[in-house]
Parts: sequence; structure tokens; C-alpha cells
Amino acid sequence: MTTTAATPAVADPTGPTIATHCPYCALQCAMTLAGPQAEVSGRDFPTNKGGLCQKGWTSATVLRAPDRLTTPLIRGRDHELHPASWDRALALIAERITATKATYGPDAVAVFGGGGLTNEKAYTLGKFARTAIGTANIDYNGRFCMASAAAAANRALGVDRGLPFPLADLAGAQAILLLGSNLAETMPPAVQHLAGVRGQGGLIVVDPRRSATARLTADGAGIHLQPAPGTDLVVLQALLHVVFAERLADESYLAQRTSGVEQVRRSVSTWWPERAEQVCGINAETLRTVARRLAAASPAHGGRGAMILSGRGVEQSTQGTDTVTAAINLALALGLPGRAASGYGAITGQGNGQGGREHGQKADQLPGYRRIDDPAARAQVAGVWGVDPETLPGVGLPAVELLRRLGTPEGPKVLLVHGSNLLVSAPNAGRLRDRLAALDLLVVSDFVPSETALLADVVLPVTQWAEEEGTMTSLEGRVIRRRRAIDPPPGVRSELDILAELARRLESEVDLETGPAAVFDELARASAGGPADYSGLSHARLDLEPDLFWPCPATGPAGSQHPGTARLFTDTFPTADGRARMIAVDHRGPSDDVRPDAPIYLVTGRVLQHYQSGAQTRRVPELAKACPGPYVEMHQALADRIGVVEGELVVLTSSRGEVTAAARLTSNIRTDTVFMPFHWSGAGSANLVTTDATDPISGMPEFKVCAVSICASRPSQQAADPAPRRSGDSLSPVPVRVLMDEENR
Repeated sequence: MTTTAATPAVADPTGPTIATHCPYCALQCAMTLAGPQAEVSGRDFPTNKGGLCQKGWTSATVLRAPDRLTTPLIRGRDHELHPASWDRALALIAERITATKATYGPDAVAVFGGGGLTNEKAYTLGKFARTAIGTANIDYNGRFCMASAAAAANRALGVDRGLPFPLADLAGAQAILLLGSNLAETMPPAVQHLAGVRGQGGLIVVDPRRSATARLTADGAGIHLQPAPGTDLVVLQALLHVVFAERLADESYLAQRTSGVEQVRRSVSTWWPERAEQVCGINAETLRTVARRLAAASPAHGGRGAMILSGRGVEQSTQGTDTVTAAINLALALGLPGRAASGYGAITGQGNGQGGREHGQKADQLPGYRRIDDPAARAQVAGVWGVDPETLPGVGLPAVELLRRLGTPEGPKVLLVHGSNLLVSAPNAGRLRDRLAALDLLVVSDFVPSETALLADVVLPVTQWAEEEGTMTSLEGRVIRRRRAIDPPPGVRSELDILAELARRLESEVDLETGPAAVFDELARASAGGPADYSGLSHARLDLEPDLFWPCPATGPAGSQHPGTARLFTDTFPTADGRARMIAVDHRGPSDDVRPDAPIYLVTGRVLQHYQSGAQTRRVPELAKACPGPYVEMHQALADRIGVVEGELVVLTSSRGEVTAAARLTSNIRTDTVFMPFHWSGAGSANLVTTDATDPISGMPEFKVCAVSICASRPSQQAADPAPRRSGDSLSPVPVRVLMDEENR
């Protein structure tokens, strides 16, 4: 494979200072970029208050990655990727899409997006898929991230916005229950908002590991609950049992603002703390203490406020939707949503995980967070797009099911990937590798040669965060401006330009805008009246007012400009009757539970220095040096039992495959559990062993728990190499398809 390295040119050689936001997580920390090298400085903002984590401080390094993609690549007859012209690459893609549609129909072409794309790109990708291609099969990696929390919030509260209040509200809470989120490593600047609750001894962290966040509860700052993996739902059911049994519920709130409480009251009656202790492993009296502390902090009992927050640790489960539902039930029973310094919220992970699912990348949604099977929603969006609503496809396949069907007789034959490194980030990676190889055409748009790009037939080089204009939506529903600070390298194009040109070559009757501001204006019109209404927003307004939250309709009271909605649920819930719905749920346990041949739980997660698939952070020398490769964290007692010492290679084996990494010994994890970060490819890729079983409601895979066996590595095995692998590697077999014409070699 050939890549062309280039240093981004700067439009103004004096290097103006540009106000923008970090390219990584949904905290979207504010920063400034200055000079030809885009030097990073922290910028004061309500979420980060001028602070940045290691990833943020080094974020500009990826702009200068030595292997930056700057020219299209096409796989040749020698099975290698070779430079090609844009005209040839786009012509080839259009030809193959057209031929595939003619033979198999439009659903044989699939599109996979990413939670790091701007709102403008996410919107255009959905519009392109449904008009230029006509396929129902579009989904995105947010299905791996927020789907369960979204499904639970939609059915219980009537809307899904990660945090229905500003992040800064955490500072006023007297108690916070944090489920399955390691904020101290995944979003370090957010930890400052926990100072107040820690000072009152009210931080309660639920995690099978004594993570950096769990350690914040030390010295009287709170309580760490260490349940068996996959039993968080039991913990929540027991807490709610105590709330009802000890008459700690806000009965007035329940009567006035909820429905379904009696069914929930009955459902948790069987989860008394002593029974729960037998399943989750947490002492019954500790469960009672936590329930009482949350109740004492609630407004109904004169407290200053209580919050219940969930993260991927409890959501990435086959019962993730039900677990989040149980968390919402607990919050409603205590009368928290809509009250000061109180409520339920989900910690969104990806940079634009919120906006990415609001505007059309998800298989079942249209812009504005509308359902694609809603006739009124179809008519509204079709009117903006200038098409007949009948021509819009219906609900497509959710991400994991879509990936399972790639290259099968009934599944997609062509896949276009934007903003996602599937080979590292998707579960059951061995099966996925086979499915990608079975495609007739794999097209990947990226700015570095990720592991997925190295398997592609066509690779298209695209702009990075500091090289483009657009908007992102943070974990709190705040719509923020991403600004261009430097020019992209010559030969690189924006996905807005690429999709518009492909639509033209596919002879689409629908024009696609290419200017980010114009795309946003169209997005705003398409979202009007939907749950995620952006119709009162524009790039120009956001440049002047950086503190706007959706929903933000075009007009406010008495025809005034709407101020945006920082806090939801203060008066009503956006449901048919204005009430929140309490829904009875129950514990089923993990799909892949421990057993004699796989007696250890594996949980996965992130580390401080790396982000998602690691395609960006592994290219930053400072971050790679600080955490150079994968590892298996295990308790010293478990290591003693299997005869493993610190740093020794171990093999984890599941029913899907095996993974090899160095042992890291600790006392901060349960003795029946091991932990692996998921940022690496090759033999150390955690997703070689994770299960692709999914939640039946949300379609989210059960990343966070599976059963494995563990032993010392065989002498012949080699340690995992954290460096990206070429497509000819034995771990990444070259697809058999050959696309490049002889004259273009």
C-alpha cells in the first residue's frame, strides 16, 4: 500500500487563533488552535472549565500523522492498495453500486457511519443512503455506544438526550449514583463536577473494578459497589425494593407525573436485598445504605438533589435497555427528573454520539430524531428533500445484524464505511473479518490507514476535525461549533463533497449541499417539529450564542427567538399523556455466562491514553509510549491460582476465539473477573473474544461481559503488536476481490 505524507497548509501564515472543540469524546472540551502546527490550548467552557485530558492536549498530532492518507487508493491485481485519481475511484464506486442495485436491489448496498461525524455529515450520509442509493441499510457505530440508553429513555421519558440537564448541574447534587462509567479515565475534565458530591460523601460508583473513578469514593467520599459482571440490574431492583419497602418514594410525584408504578412496585417486591446479595454479591445492608442515601438527597426528603447516571458498563448488555429502564424507575420513584440538581442521565461516549443518532444515521430514524416508519415524519422530511414519501425506504437492519449479513446471499454485497474502524470496534471480530472479505466491494473513507481501511477495495482520504466546519452535539444536548483552523493536505476531500459527487454519478434527482452552513440550514428545516428540533439554530447563531441546547424550535413564546432548552422535564414529559412511563423489568443474566470450561468473566473498556479503536491515539507517540499495548488486568489471587506473574503473556479463550496479551496484576478487580482495554488490533484485540449477542430492544451488543478461560501463553505464541497491520497479514486476510483495471495500476 502506498500513502502520501503531507503537512497541512495554513490559509493564514500568521496563524490566527481559532476557537473550536476537542475531536474525541462527547464532553467536547473547548480548546483553541493557533499557528501552522495548530498548537492546542484549553479554553474556558462549562463542561471542561479550561481543562483537557492527555488526548485533548495531543490531539493536533494526528493532523500530522506520517501515514496520513492524501490520495484515493484502489486494490490492484497484486492485492495491494495503489494510488488512483479521484475520478477513477469515484467512477469505480458508482459503477459497482449501480450494477449491484440493478442485480440485487438497493438494499444490497449498505452504509455504515460513525459517532464522530459532524451533524452535517451524519445528516448528509442518511440523505445520500435513502435518496441516491435508496437503501434501508444504514446504521452506525453509535449502535455500539448509546442504543440501550436511547431505547430506555425514549420509552420511559419520551425523548433521548444523554443528559437532560447541563453537566454543571452535577456540582449541586448531594448524591450521585454512577453506574458503569469510568469518568476519571474516559472524560477526566468531567471529574471536577463531582467535587461537591464527594465532599458530602455522596458519590456511589458501581463497577466490578476498583477503577480510577471508583477510587474517588475513598476516604469517606462515597461508596464503591463491586457487583458480579452482568448483575447491575439486580442492584437497581434491590435499591428500588428498599425505596418502596421503607416508604422512601416520592408518592406525590409518582401520582402526578408517572404511570405504571404499581406494576413496577410488584416487580421489585421479589428483589429484597438478601436475595439480591446472592446474585450480585453486594452485601444486603450496603444496598439498604445506598438506597437510603439516595432518598435522603432527593428533594422529597429535603435533600439538595440526587442524580442517577449510566454508562457503557451497564448498557452494553443483552439486558442493557432493561437495566437503564430500572435506573429510570429508581429516579422516578425518588421524584428526581425535572427537579434541581436531580434526575437520570446517560454519559454519551463518542464525540457526536448524540447528534449522530438524531439526524439520520440510525436504521430506524430520520432527521430530528423522527421514526422512519412514522408517515408524518416521512412526509415532513420528504418535503424538505423534494421526494415522494413513498420512495423513502423503511426500517433497515441494526448494526450487528447488518454486519452479520454482509456478503451472504440475502445480505448486502457493497458496504460504504464512514468514520468507523469496524475491524477493531465491532464484537466477534473474527467473524466480522470473514464477512468483510465476502463483500463484492468495501469502500472506506478515512484520514489514516485504519485496520478496516487496509481491508478495503477503495479508500478515500477525507478531512479531519481541524480542517472542516460543522457542528457537534455534546453529551448534554448542547449544539457546538467545530471550526476550520488549517487547510487539509492537497488531494483530501470532505465527505460532503464526496457524497454529493457520488450522488451525481449515480444520477440521483436529489441534490446534496456541500457547504456545511447550508447543510445545517437544511438539517434544521428537516428537524422542525421533531423531538430533536434544531430549526431555531444556524451556524451564524451558534457563533454568537455558544450555549444553546436542543430542542430549539424556530420561534419561542410570543414569536420570540427560542432560547433553547437546557433542562428537560421541568413541567411535563414529551409523552402522549405528559407522564413518564414506569416499566416493569427483570434480570435474565448475561448471554454468555461463566461455566466450567469458561469460568472467568471478561469485561472490556477504555484507558486514559486511548480512544475507541485507537486508530488516532495509537499514532500519537506520547500516548503510545504511556500505554503501548493491550493487557489483561487480573487479581493477584487469580494469577496465583493459574501460575501467572506480572508481565507474562496470557491467553483468553471464548467460544468465538482467543486473544493474547500481557498480564497486569492488581487487587482492584474481582477475583472472578479480568479486564481488557479494546483499543488494539491483531492478536491483542479484545473483540476477538467478545460476543455479538444483542439486546432484543436496542440491538446493542453485549461487549461488557462474556465468559472466558485463561492460561499462560504457549511458548510459540507472540505478544500482540499494537501497530496497524497490513492487509496481507495472517490476522487480516486479503479479500479475494480485485478491482483495479490494468491501465490504472
